[in-house]
Amino acid sequence: MLALLEQLVNIDSGSYDAAGVNRVGELLAEQLHAMGFALRRRTVTGRGDLLVAERSYGGRGRVVVLGHLDTVWPEGTAEEWPFQRLDETLATGPGVGDMKGGLVMALHAVQALQARGFDGVASVRFVLVPDEELGSAGSRALIEEEVADADAVLVLEPGRPGGGIVTARGALGAYFIHATGCSAHCASNYHKGASALRELAVKVAALDGLSKPDEGVVINVGVLQGGTARQVVPGEARMDIDLRARTQAQAEQLQADIRRIAEMRKDDRVQVRLSGGLTRPAFAADGNRELMQAAQTLAQALSVPVFEVPPVSGGSDGNFTAALGIPTLDGLGPICYDICSRQETIEVQSLVDRGALLAGLIDLIPSFIKH
Repeated sequence: MLALLEQLVNIDSGSYDAAGVNRVGELLAEQLHAMGFALRRRTVTGRGDLLVAERSYGGRGRVVVLGHLDTVWPEGTAEEWPFQRLDETLATGPGVGDMKGGLVMALHAVQALQARGFDGVASVRFVLVPDEELGSAGSRALIEEEVADADAVLVLEPGRPGGGIVTARGALGAYFIHATGCSAHCASNYHKGASALRELAVKVAALDGLSKPDEGVVINVGVLQGGTARQVVPGEARMDIDLRARTQAQAEQLQADIRRIAEMRKDDRVQVRLSGGLTRPAFAADGNRELMQAAQTLAQALSVPVFEVPPVSGGSDGNFTAALGIPTLDGLGPICYDICSRQETIEVQSLVDRGALLAGLIDLIPSFIKH
């Protein structure tokens, strides 16, 4: 596992690096093909390919193992920060936990099942996404199509320190406001100017005021830009807004509030355009309860620590599958610390422990089939 993980981590595969994403996909495709999986590649415009690998067995129940090939790291990162074993317990490198460690772990978990003659499920399908770190905007429809017939989805996002598994996630949204006014010299022609930047700046307090972090609701104005020079009334401005909500109802109310605030005007001469929307639907834990209970039972038998984390604000492709009503467990990858930072590390032993847990879950899927 560590040899393959080193190969993958040392390939730059940032979301915007389609060639790098496809190199990671090719390496995994070779392994999966050798395991008897049939391969399909689906085009995602402007990104790497979505890779689907499927193998039929002799049992009941269709399992989707859902992961992503991309990372948050730009080209050149792996050269200056390659895969490294820090000591006997930890390894680091770009994407080592999110989620190249999970990909390697899952591949070997299925390989271990096959080595003992596993035929418990009808099929296992890997769905590996090229643009998850960008919200899977180009892949969402393909993901939903590929999981439509699944009886369970197992998501390879990193496990939480201490053994956490994710059963519920909040909704996410990305909104963008562009304003166009009229530029003018602030001294010689001030009244002709219509400040696009001012029009957006006065909205910041109103948008921030929507946040109720104790209730899982956050609106963050992460970018506010405009203007060309200090003596020129800004004719153009933009604002980027991030939305997080614990429930779908909260998200839809926030969406309406953002639209209302965007329509408010201080200067009618400024044109304001709102774009974006909800990017990931919320999903609750209720539909995933049986899978989580099975994971806890397996973990106890394996002497592997596992617990259910509270609903998290970060999103994954599991948001899409759970929102379709498909039982989904998320955060099944190896234990990871400091995700998406230069300090990202995984517990090496968790590749084995969590891999055994994943294999056990796949083996149990037929017991969940009601038809």
